[in-house]
Amino acid sequence: MLFNDIETERLFLENISIDDRDFIFSQFSNDIVTRYLFDREPVTDIEGADEIITFYIQPEPRLQHRWVIVRKSDGIKMGTCGFHCWNQKEYAVEVGYDLKEQFWGNGYMQEAMKEIIAFAMDEMHIKEISAYISIDNPRSIRLAENLGFVLSGSSYELFRDKKYLHNRYSLYLTK
Repeated sequence: MLFNDIETERLFLENISIDDRDFIFSQFSNDIVTRYLFDREPVTDIEGADEIITFYIQPEPRLQHRWVIVRKSDGIKMGTCGFHCWNQKEYAVEVGYDLKEQFWGNGYMQEAMKEIIAFAMDEMHIKEISAYISIDNPRSIRLAENLGFVLSGSSYELFRDKKYLHNRYSLYLTK
């Protein structure tokens, strides 16, 4: 299976590459973008961006993938979305996504997510997609629910010696 670039009505979802290092640095050093990402510290130097990119460009087959979300109309990179923790035996994967604040509220992430959900179902043969979302992130919760995800559990994530409650949302796919 190969992860391909994806095109939507308004977006290009481009496979992350080393050419994205300045954008990835900008994205993952941004306090607003990283506010609810409790699995890693914000990036503080370009080497941190390189680590993220290297993680996602391992040779296939791999258990994670990330696309950079690019607006067709002007070529601006707006965010990323993708998969990690792909459990091929269970046909399950976790999803993650982020968008620069100036692009919130325009339906871009919903448009991107619909396409990668279809990709997960058609190309990866996924039966369940999970999203772990901070209870303090109502926009992300609303996005997940609008896409058909349902609350399926809760857990505390330990980060910087503090516990953060996350809800697990699941999308069950059937053909």
